[in-house]
Amino acid sequence: AVVSTQSGHYGRGAYGNNGCRIALTEGHLSGANENDDNTHGLGNDYRCNPLDNTRIGSLWPHDVSNIQDCPLGSCNHVRLQGTDHGSGSSLMSGPVYGSYAIYVSMDAHKFPEPGQQLAQEIKV
Repeated sequence: AVVSTQSGHYGRGAYGNNGCRIALTEGHLSGANENDDNTHGLGNDYRCNPLDNTRIGSLWPHDVSNIQDCPLGSCNHVRLQGTDHGSGSSLMSGPVYGSYAIYVSMDAHKFPEPGQQLAQEIKV
């Protein structure tokens, strides 16, 4: 599924034996069969089967990773936000830059512009 926003988010799902729920299009988007651990965003896991939601070990899950070019084999410091991640040796905790929220609508065709006050119900 593709998530349409002004800032370029992309619902990715599976690539290689990895998963990234929401990636940022400003970063690298790995091909479906590429096992390079190099798509970064929100809801990440390396060494899993994201198509059937099974994990192969618990070393590599991480909630938020920054946009970076950090492919498997040549990068030993995957920059993350916060400390909520697995114990994989290349996962590096870092500062949290903000809060994240995901809004879902079955019938909205646009989202309020930046600076708009949001209510619990958005009129479209």
